[in-house]
Amino acid sequence: MAQQSTGIVLRSTGSSYTVRDREQGGTVECRIRGRLRLRGARSTNPVVVGDEVTYEMDERGEFSIVDILPRRNYVIRRSPNLSKESHIIAANVDQAFLVATLFHPETNLEFIDRFLVTCEAYKIPATLVLNKVDLARQQPEALEAFHHTYALAGYPVVEVCGTSGEGIDTLRKKIQGRTTLFSGNSGVGKSTLIRALEPTAEVRTAEISDYHHKGRHTTTLSTMYPLSEGGFIIDTPGIKGFGLIDIEPEELARYFPDLMHYAPQCQFYNCTHTHEPGCAVQQAMCEGRIAESRYVSYLKILEEDDKYRK
Repeated sequence: MAQQSTGIVLRSTGSSYTVRDREQGGTVECRIRGRLRLRGARSTNPVVVGDEVTYEMDERGEFSIVDILPRRNYVIRRSPNLSKESHIIAANVDQAFLVATLFHPETNLEFIDRFLVTCEAYKIPATLVLNKVDLARQQPEALEAFHHTYALAGYPVVEVCGTSGEGIDTLRKKIQGRTTLFSGNSGVGKSTLIRALEPTAEVRTAEISDYHHKGRHTTTLSTMYPLSEGGFIIDTPGIKGFGLIDIEPEELARYFPDLMHYAPQCQFYNCTHTHEPGCAVQQAMCEGRIAESRYVSYLKILEEDDKYRK
C-alpha cells in the first residue's frame, strides 16, 4: 500500500491541484481519483482550494488525491451555467472579505447581500472591504448611505485604497494568523489589495476597461497564498453573480441578521415578511430600522428561489 500524506490545496486548475504538505511544507502537483469526482456529482469542483486532503504517490511517481477530510465550512454559489449544480469557491476559511467599490465599477448591493447570506448560512464571519474610497469620498452621501445600510445589518466596513495604501495596515492586522477569503466583482481592486498585503503573492493586476466600466478578469484560478506573518489569503476569480443554492425559502430570513432581529415580533410565527399583517420586519423597514435595499434583496432572492423550483 502506497504511503499517504496530508496537505492543504493551495491552487486548483480543475484538472490538477497544488497541495502543500502538512509536515514538510513543500508542494506537489496532484490529480484526483475518479471516486472523488463521483462524490461531488452536484458540484462543478469536487476538490477546492482550502481543502485538507490525503494524497499518495503511485508507482510512476505521480501524485493523486485519494480523500478529502471533513470541511468545517465553505463558500458556495449556484453554478452560473448549470442551475442545478453548485460551485464551491473555497473551504475551511476563518473569515471572508468581500471587496466592493461604489464607483469605477459600482458593486451591486444585491450581489453583496447574496454573498453575505452564504457566509451567514455557513457561519463564516464577513467583512466588507470598501476599496477605492478616494473615489467614494467624492460622493459623501453615497458613502454615508453604504455605511448606514450595513451598520444596520451588523457588518463591519473597512475603508481602504489599494493604490495609496490607506487602510492596508488595518486589514493586515485582521488577517494575521487566519485563513481569509477575498472575493468580489472583477475590477474592484482585489488583486491590488492582496499584493499590498503580501508582496510575495504573485497576483496579476489590470486597469478597468472603458467599456461600461467593467473590470478585466486578472485572476482566473482560485489560489491560496501563505502570509509572511502567518495565515493565508485565498484569492478568487472575479465573479459577476452569486446565485444561492441549498437554502430553503422559509429559512432565508435567518441569514439576514437585520431582518431576523425583528422577525420574532411578527404577528405570525411563520411570517414570510412579504404580505402578512402585523409583520414587524416590514414595519422596521418602513421606519428605517432596516435598509430598504436589504429588504428588496430578500424579496428578489425569494423570487429567484421560486423560479428554480418550477
